[in-house]
Amino acid sequence: MDRADEHLPASDPLHHSKLTLPPGDLWVFGYGSLMWDPGFPYVKWAPALVYGYHRALCIYSSRWRGTPERPGLVLGLDRGGACRGIAFLVAAADVTIALEGLWAREMRRRVYQPRLLRARLPDKQARVLTFVADPRLSGYAGRLSIGQTAQRVATCCGARGPNVEYLERTLAHLAELGVRDHNLLGVLAAVRALRSRSGS
Repeated sequence: MDRADEHLPASDPLHHSKLTLPPGDLWVFGYGSLMWDPGFPYVKWAPALVYGYHRALCIYSSRWRGTPERPGLVLGLDRGGACRGIAFLVAAADVTIALEGLWAREMRRRVYQPRLLRARLPDKQARVLTFVADPRLSGYAGRLSIGQTAQRVATCCGARGPNVEYLERTLAHLAELGVRDHNLLGVLAAVRALRSRSGS
């Protein structure tokens, strides 16, 4: 098995205690809303780069950023490229409670797969737990064009607010890290153009 991209075996993917994780402290990689709202205790954070996946608006959101009738889009890690984000170090004593929160948040709809990926941190390499898009499931939107993505982001809204707010917040936190995600910036430019033309 390639330790840089490791499937985590589990008899029940919703039950984190069945996973085979390395003992001790655990790094968790955030590339979307986890960057500004991790929701679990951590000792420190560091900028991180993972290989083999890129950040994409490829997951349908029928609750938080859209509705069942008009799903919005949220981020997943999709195959190919690389992704810059934040790695959070969870102390060994807090790993169980962190996993409980992450599973309730990320695995409820089973649109992600938990993976251990190799990441480059400022001073070393480490394996990080993260959640990648599962293209086999209906919650996966696929590789949409910038125009298709912008059309949905511009018009969708859910329980946590407009879809475009999610995009803007992600880009703001990436900017704080000194990261320019050209694809997401292109989507935001297209959203603003659509909204300008519609007068909204």
